[in-house]
Amino acid sequence: MDVVGDSWTVLVLREIFYGIRRFDDIQRELGIARNTLVDRLKKLVDAGVLERHEYQSEPRRHEYVLTPKGADLWGVLLAITQWGDRWMADESGPPITLHHTACGHDTSVAVVCEHCGEPIPIEESRMSMGPGYPEHLRDRPDIVERFRRVDAAHAPE
Repeated sequence: MDVVGDSWTVLVLREIFYGIRRFDDIQRELGIARNTLVDRLKKLVDAGVLERHEYQSEPRRHEYVLTPKGADLWGVLLAITQWGDRWMADESGPPITLHHTACGHDTSVAVVCEHCGEPIPIEESRMSMGPGYPEHLRDRPDIVERFRRVDAAHAPE
């Protein structure tokens, strides 16, 4: 959330996914203040989500290109878009249609289990500590309690 946790950052990424990569173009599309855009782009570059590439030397100009780390945010943006389409669109329908060029069909995003291919509703899922969970937090009482509550909520009756 430190990287993409505010609306301007998500909107900047949306524009870059749409192919708009130059500062002035992003600013014009979003109507964002220059200082805010500078801040968000710097944060995304520092986080390894974007890279700056010079496209003009006099005056010096850069465009912003997704790194593989940034490209992996595509699914996040699609999930947010789908939520908005379902809950915020009016009766005329969603403002954007996702077209899968490989099969030629319009589609939507689905979160599915990588093992069985079935959807993962909240009622059939739970979070647990993974191998990369910070060691210094594993035994903290509030963390232990959090995962105890998760386990209890998902225990068979």
